[in-house]
Amino acid sequence: MLALFVVYVVIEVAALVAVGSAVGVLWTVLLLIGGSLIGSLLVRSQGRRVLDGLRSASRGERPTGGAVADGALFAAGSVAMFVPGLVTTAIGLLLLIPPTRWLLRPAVMWAAARWLPQVSTATRRMRPTVIDGEVLDDHQDVGNRASSTADSALVLEGQVIEADRFDRTEGDFRKPHR
Repeated sequence: MLALFVVYVVIEVAALVAVGSAVGVLWTVLLLIGGSLIGSLLVRSQGRRVLDGLRSASRGERPTGGAVADGALFAAGSVAMFVPGLVTTAIGLLLLIPPTRWLLRPAVMWAAARWLPQVSTATRRMRPTVIDGEVLDDHQDVGNRASSTADSALVLEGQVIEADRFDRTEGDFRKPHR
């Protein structure tokens, strides 16, 4: 960890010296301040966009992998914006703009699938519980199961089954293939 910090400091100091000698100290300071201002605006606007993407993915309107990858790239870019230095500010700005996230999304999804197989295995086991049944209202004949009192107007009958997935486009559960 100490070696990583030393490498970070050396890279940032080298970048500051190189940019400072090329454009001057004042322009280097203005570049740092401008990058931070632009980054804070991007964090605000893109944060809303990423959260909207995650919400639409949770409703099944968008693939979840892309939304989660966008969220991870946004988080990395946001953290990079708060780490001082020219190089980290440039990396943060790149990760906060949508075209870069769009280009990096497949790599993030590939890395997640390769390095986190236990996550995909755990999510595959999570299946919703479906109760297959029908509702009988008080106008239908409910037989001897309900008394004539007003507090037992509905009777539910059903059997719990497992479903492979919820088809949000159709709005119903699909039964598992056996």
